[in-house]
Amino acid sequence: MLQVSHLRKQFTGTLAVDDVSFSVAPGQIFGLIGPNGAGKSTTIRMIMDILQPDRGEITIDGHPMDEAAKNVIGYLPEERGLYRKNKLLHVISYFGALKGMSPKEAREAARPLLELFSLTEYEKRNVEELSKGNQQKVQFIISVLHQPRLLVLDELFAGLDPVNQVLMRDALLQLRRENRAIIFSTHQMEQAEKLCDELLMINHGRTVLHGTPSGIKQQHGRNALHLEFTGDASFLPDLEGVASADVAQNYAELELRNGVRTNDIVAGILPRLELQNIARIEPSLQSIFLDVVQRDGDERTNDAAPDRPPPPRLKSSDPRVRKAFMNMLIFFVAGVILSLNLRDEVSTVPLVFVLIAFAAAGWSFYKFMKLRGELPEADDRGEDAQ
Repeated sequence: MLQVSHLRKQFTGTLAVDDVSFSVAPGQIFGLIGPNGAGKSTTIRMIMDILQPDRGEITIDGHPMDEAAKNVIGYLPEERGLYRKNKLLHVISYFGALKGMSPKEAREAARPLLELFSLTEYEKRNVEELSKGNQQKVQFIISVLHQPRLLVLDELFAGLDPVNQVLMRDALLQLRRENRAIIFSTHQMEQAEKLCDELLMINHGRTVLHGTPSGIKQQHGRNALHLEFTGDASFLPDLEGVASADVAQNYAELELRNGVRTNDIVAGILPRLELQNIARIEPSLQSIFLDVVQRDGDERTNDAAPDRPPPPRLKSSDPRVRKAFMNMLIFFVAGVILSLNLRDEVSTVPLVFVLIAFAAAGWSFYKFMKLRGELPEADDRGEDAQ
């Protein structure tokens, strides 16, 4: 249904999305995962035609996005966008009207969902009287009100307590059974692992993992241990034979190096911890996520980044350019005046002042040329223009 091909989006000095491609079919929950700032929301905004990609293509049923295509999409943004001073049913009716529904049709479509999420008693109350979790449920109701064929859900579970997370999960699975295509964007790996048929992980705008949850786990091996214990486990990440460790208060997940046996690890743990449970497991999506993000960060640090775009060339009217030019002019004139005073036999101006003035003028000239983009970038090209 949805096809995303080679998306790229760059903001000033930042490549937010870099060659991202995927497709979403009817009856599929597609997980778009990654850390905060990875480019998930930017990708979603391009799908929703809020932002235009610099390069790439987005099609629905083989056709480019247009107003007709938008009517088959339900969108739940990460930021809440409800009219807080209006009554709940009025808000629902308004958003239904935007999708071509009459007020009566919108109310009738909303009532089963209001009952499901225990919101019926709030129908005639202002939205601002609802908790953040209840407002999130209202936004979900609005996004599915018009029976969309494609749902785009950005951080669906934000603000929901465990009970309502279960209700929301069941509602999502029901939509999948109704053959809806669903994009589920989150940084909560546990939810993604339980719900998604396919996953795409992006980090720094680039695809770093793509596949089914089981396929991704197989790709990353099965040499992992789950531990439950009492005691101080802070030593586990440094234990010989442990490649990585996700350590919490009373449990841990250890990724073992190739060839390391369970008995070898247990022998190193028993003198220092009291074990309640130990099991050989597949690595969780959470541990894979942490490992991939860390590895990708290390690669970026070691990479010389030859493809990094140069900083923008600023116009002469920019305040920073004018400031650098004025500083250059002031210091140069000061240097000239001080050097003329040196010719006076009774001058008290030390030579060092003259040198400082001309040095400051030279530095200001360098900054001016750099801000104007006239100088090639050297090793310090990551330095921000001041």
